[in-house]
Amino acid sequence: MNFIAIIPARFQSTRFPGKPLAQLDGKPIIQWVYENAKKAIDHVFVATDDERIYQAVEAFGGKAVYTSPNHQSGTDRCAEAAQKVAEYLKFDVVINVQGDEPFIRPEQVEGLKSCFDSAATEIATLIKPITNAAEITNINRPKVVISQKQEAMYFSRSPIPFVRDCQPEEWIMRNTFYSHIGMYAYRYDVLLQLTQLPLGTLEKAESLEQLRWLENGYRIKTAQTQFENIGIDTPEDLESARKFLLS
Repeated sequence: MNFIAIIPARFQSTRFPGKPLAQLDGKPIIQWVYENAKKAIDHVFVATDDERIYQAVEAFGGKAVYTSPNHQSGTDRCAEAAQKVAEYLKFDVVINVQGDEPFIRPEQVEGLKSCFDSAATEIATLIKPITNAAEITNINRPKVVISQKQEAMYFSRSPIPFVRDCQPEEWIMRNTFYSHIGMYAYRYDVLLQLTQLPLGTLEKAESLEQLRWLENGYRIKTAQTQFENIGIDTPEDLESARKFLLS
């Protein structure tokens, strides 16, 4: 089984323009992501529509792929980049690594890779057991329920499952809740199919792209991680990441 990793990276961001190139301990954020991904996978590419990001990646010795500026999601950008890479490199699975998470761990990538030990796996993603009760009701932290086969049954911004006959603050003691860590892996042919799907009803309601895939019958295998990734969405998040490095 051959794997590649693709890191979608846009310069434009409402809350943090130029985020991939923001400096963290002397290196741009995109370099942190790239180098950590390389610890677990040989072939890593940054997919971008911005010349500044492309040149920065080339400057630190990474590989970048130009993609259209019109993509609506990282999945679509990832698919275009994968098609270009497929012209000269053979691979079976594409791992979509978030470009704003500089501290991804090799163990997380390995966990996704292990999902494809089964020939039935179409898509894989990371989940983490919730240990902080406040996360359960945080709408910015998507939750997921899984089957006995460790496949995602549903994702929601609401608490799932609803624990009946007890107060919400007691739920964490009555059931195991999982948060969704937004790193995906797809078989190459499945990734191309996903980009052709129309916007789903559930996706529209929850604003969660992965619901489109479930709604169309695709199965999503889950791998558990105990590590919480630090995403950088704002300049304040960058300051938190700097403090993390010093801790």
